[in-house]
Amino acid sequence: MGATADHLTVAGLVLAVATAVAVGAGRLGLGLALLIAASLPDLLDGAVAKAAGTASPRGAFFDSVADRVSDSLVLGGLAWYLASRHGGHAAVLALAVLAASTLVSYERARAGSLGFTAKGGLMERGERVFAIGVGLAFSWLLVPVLWIMLVLTVVTAVQRFVMVWRQASVPRPTAPVGRWRPSRVELRWRSWREAAGPSAQPGARWRARRQEWLGARADRRRARVTRP
Repeated sequence: MGATADHLTVAGLVLAVATAVAVGAGRLGLGLALLIAASLPDLLDGAVAKAAGTASPRGAFFDSVADRVSDSLVLGGLAWYLASRHGGHAAVLALAVLAASTLVSYERARAGSLGFTAKGGLMERGERVFAIGVGLAFSWLLVPVLWIMLVLTVVTAVQRFVMVWRQASVPRPTAPVGRWRPSRVELRWRSWREAAGPSAQPGARWRARRQEWLGARADRRRARVTRP
């Protein structure tokens, strides 16, 4: 039995953990190599699932969650490294990039659940991985690269917000209104009245009983008058 798409996704997660540990320990060269290795399963798992005929919503969900976890691990490793080398203020920069990236991913997921589209932008996941790789390859560029990532990720979040806002502002076509159909309870009530006849109606039954009582009362009066 060969490797499945889920196996590749799990392998990518394991490599992301190794990347975070290596970067946090200051081994940026090793972290770069592991980052590249962690990106390969993410590029292959979708193709493997389609080729094997095992593509499913479950696999797509697992892959999306794994991507978010991998991003958090790598940026967390960068925050760890920056905190140990440059102090806590630099670590906040990596965490800000993580927060903005999470917002971008949430906008796409939320828009999809509402029937809208929120794709594209200046800084998607592929661009983020590439930028982090550049920062790891040239450590003196790491902080400027993170600043650029933060700005472009915020711009991407704004772009997607505007995109969904415009889509949501356009009135959606309503479903055509067909003929009115009575409810199931009303249908049962009608069938019962038809089966029982006119006497099933409360007003008709009450009037019939009143006429019967008035007729009996009139007969008793006539009997008293004609009595010798």
